[in-house]
Amino acid sequence: MEILLDKIIKKNKIKTKFGTVASYIPGLNKAKKEDLGICLLDMDGNKYMCGNYNKKFTIQSVSKPIALMLAMLDNGVDYVFSKVGTEPTGDAFNSIIRLETATVKKPYNPMINAGAIAVSSMIKGENKEDKFKRLLEFFKLITENNTLTFNEEIYSGENRTGHKNRAMAYFMKDQGIIESSVEDGLDVYFKQCSIEVTAVDLAMIGMFLARNGSLSTGEKIISDYEAKAIKSLMMTCGMYDGSGEFALKVGIPSKSGVGGGIMSVLPNKLGIGIYGPSLDKKGNSIGGDGILEDLSKKLNLSIF
Repeated sequence: MEILLDKIIKKNKIKTKFGTVASYIPGLNKAKKEDLGICLLDMDGNKYMCGNYNKKFTIQSVSKPIALMLAMLDNGVDYVFSKVGTEPTGDAFNSIIRLETATVKKPYNPMINAGAIAVSSMIKGENKEDKFKRLLEFFKLITENNTLTFNEEIYSGENRTGHKNRAMAYFMKDQGIIESSVEDGLDVYFKQCSIEVTAVDLAMIGMFLARNGSLSTGEKIISDYEAKAIKSLMMTCGMYDGSGEFALKVGIPSKSGVGGGIMSVLPNKLGIGIYGPSLDKKGNSIGGDGILEDLSKKLNLSIF
């Protein structure tokens, strides 16, 4: 397996020069665009790694499925989806247009920024510090990594420059989608996006979902239904407005982030974590996308 991964990494490393590192969030542009790494875990506990698999980066939008899990545990599935939809948009992940123009004035899904901000506002806690502490502890639980923390520089930059996210949040407050403090919800969202992980951590999250919400110890954390809901949304909405093409080419439930991460899950089989900060025009890792396409074809991984 390592030989195959090494071959696929080398092939797709060439693609990284055609992408760009995200720069709209201060600090993200420090990443090396040629970096590319993968960690693959299977149900038997085998771990296969190659490239820059142990390099830390901020999780960004890959945090959205994890926050959604905790929001569902805190509020129930019905409440969460009364505030956020389940349909793909076809728009960019940070688009604001459908909040006002759609017939139902709520975010289309939890994998775009508007939906994720609404979800983060649902996390329970006495104050914003308590809410984020609970979320970070949940991240540590399902990655089985107690050392996770967030990047203060990236958080500060996101908080300082996230004007469109702030606009979306206040619009949703006006519409009754966000019921708690807007600024508290935004603070949780900006911090969750700034949590530092590696490809190994993302593979652990993927494996958690592959096991339908159970830890490696067998402890059940979320229900089968909640795990299936997360994987379904990842399949239809997880790769931004490139999700349809990704489903066709790769066919693996995945969630990307502009920090360069992709977290993928093959139900009852594999958890995959990828790091590659060189992004395509839709905000997905250009090298990571290529790796997953090659892996899917070589190992016949598409769920379709």
